[in-house]
Amino acid sequence: MSAVILKIKQTESAKDLPLPSYMSSGAAGMDLYANVQAPVTLNKGDIQVIPSGICVAIPQGYEAQIRPRSGLAARYGIGIVNSPGTIDSDYRGEIAVILINYGDKSFVINRGDRIAQMVI
Repeated sequence: MSAVILKIKQTESAKDLPLPSYMSSGAAGMDLYANVQAPVTLNKGDIQVIPSGICVAIPQGYEAQIRPRSGLAARYGIGIVNSPGTIDSDYRGEIAVILINYGDKSFVINRGDRIAQMVI
C-alpha cells in the first residue's frame, strides 16, 4: 500500500502554529490547532466556529474527517456539532471546526490549543 500525499498550507495568520501531525506512531488522527487571535469562551450550550489556520489538498478518492478530541469531550464536554465533519477532495479553503460546549462550565479556547483531529 502506498502512502497518501497530503499537501497542507498554512494561512498567513497561522504561520506560528504547528502543522497537523500524528502524536504517536499508532495515531489515526492528526491534531488541529486553534487559529484564534484572542481567547474564545464557549459557555454552556454555545457553538463557535474556530479556524484551524490550514488548507489541505486531499487526493481524489479520499476525504478528511474532522472529529472531536476524546480528552476535551471527557473532561470538559466539548464536541463538534457536525461530527464527523467531512472535507472533500476538491475543497481548498481553510478548515474550521464547529465546536459546542455540552459541559456545565465555560471553556476557554486559546491560540494554539489542540481542538480536533483530522483523519484521512
